Amino acid sequence: MNFTEIKQKLRYKRYSPNTISTYISCLEQFNRFIEREKLQINEPVIYQYLMGLVAKGYSRSSQNQHINAIKFYLEKVLRQKQKSYYIERPLKKKMLPTVLSEQEIQLIFSNIKNLKHKAILSLIYSCGLRIGEALNLTINDLDSDRMLISIRSGKGEKDRMVPMASNVLKLLRVYYKEYKPVNYLFNGNDNSPYSATSVRNVLKRAVYKSYIKKNVTPHTLRHSYATHLLEKGTDLRFIQVILGHSSVKTTEIYTHVSTKNLRAIKSPIEEMQL
Repeated sequence: MNFTEIKQKLRYKRYSPNTISTYISCLEQFNRFIEREKLQINEPVIYQYLMGLVAKGYSRSSQNQHINAIKFYLEKVLRQKQKSYYIERPLKKKMLPTVLSEQEIQLIFSNIKNLKHKAILSLIYSCGLRIGEALNLTINDLDSDRMLISIRSGKGEKDRMVPMASNVLKLLRVYYKEYKPVNYLFNGNDNSPYSATSVRNVLKRAVYKSYIKKNVTPHTLRHSYATHLLEKGTDLRFIQVILGHSSVKTTEIYTHVSTKNLRAIKSPIEEMQL
């Protein structure tokens, strides 16, 4: 494999740095397998390689990443037609996202004392942002007159607008006066975006202090925001647009974690004498 050519093609197609790194890592592993066994790339060989990943305990997500990388190499680099081979994907595991209650969100924020950290996590929750979207925001992306935030080059290179809460805007103004960010809204030490790892660690400590036993990540705040909107009566289509989902089917997952209708259901046992 010509990895210089592969990297150039990935960059030309405007794949993100993280995706480029993942694809190259997957293809390097696949190439080692091919060279070690002295094999030609074909459908049975790809299947043999992927079965080896399954045997080693690779997750469905990791298996799919390898499939995506191999498909990219075959279709975009070697320019093979998709009909010339078939790669079967693993069945999707239908897991519901972890969702926090509004009371748990409030408790977590009350255990974050650092102004910058509170501003970042409040913004992620209040706008349903992915962590990368929040950390890549610039000062000019905030429109305080229209109470909107521009999300540029989100997942899938899609731009969108999201509404901004008035109390979050007040918090951001206090933050701005104290930290005076230059380019990115949340600068790191060298005026680069703030560290995603630091944000995750801050949230982890706040969750621990709040005695919450759920597995909480910054993406949990996004899931919680969407679920809370749904429970307050926001139309699913609007939630889809705010979150930047390509299909409403992706957004429909929140109908399965919303407890509003479930709480209204009365069990028949309530009318029985126990």
